Amino acid sequence: MAHVPRDILDRLAKLEREVRTLRGRSQIRPALDSVLGGDVVIGRGGQLVAQTPDDVRTFVVGQTAEGDWGIGLGREDGSRALTVGDESQASGQMIRMFSRDGRIIVSDDAYADRWLGRPWMPVPLYPTSAQVTSSAGYLIGWRGAGPVHNAVAYLRLITYAGAGGGQVRVVMTLPGGVERVLAEYDAAADTSTSRTITYPLDGLDYLDYVNWRIDHRTKGAGSVETDVIAAFTRNTFSADEAPTIPAP
Repeated sequence: MAHVPRDILDRLAKLEREVRTLRGRSQIRPALDSVLGGDVVIGRGGQLVAQTPDDVRTFVVGQTAEGDWGIGLGREDGSRALTVGDESQASGQMIRMFSRDGRIIVSDDAYADRWLGRPWMPVPLYPTSAQVTSSAGYLIGWRGAGPVHNAVAYLRLITYAGAGGGQVRVVMTLPGGVERVLAEYDAAADTSTSRTITYPLDGLDYLDYVNWRIDHRTKGAGSVETDVIAAFTRNTFSADEAPTIPAP
């Protein structure tokens, strides 16, 4: 038998041990519980989902079954908490926050991209000393000012006019001092006249500062009194209510 030097046998044994070690390590799957560098990309469909042991989804991001892309945060009872892009309207990509019983409490506007949808915000209006007047010329019965938050203004007024009847005018003053008459109408004599005014805030932007004014006057004998029953801004109910975009 040929003589084999002892150091060569030792080297062969060492190589065999290293091969066995490498072969074993190749069968071990690393724990996929952290990303220490780089990006995790979900593209061309698919979702990243986190859920409870009871299969309740608490976080979802990616492409929805409807084909759009969105984000969803949920509670462990299965109710929605915050979503982006899961609404049914064709506008798409709304941000919505839900109460624990499923009602929308905060959102942007479905049809007016620049505006808050919910909550609805009050229009600041305060009575003046001329809330009741016998003047034949217009006097300011109510006035106020502040930023606008929602796309559509809603006011409900009731005016009582004496024997001669009266007139009412609702005026909004835009940034720059331009006045815009939202409504002007007659109040019948010896009775109360109710009027609801709905007006998309054309040419305005979110948080533009505007002045509000309700003028009234008599058309003959007696006095006129106007009361504000409701005054707030709200979200659009349809695409037709979306205000025009401000000029650049």
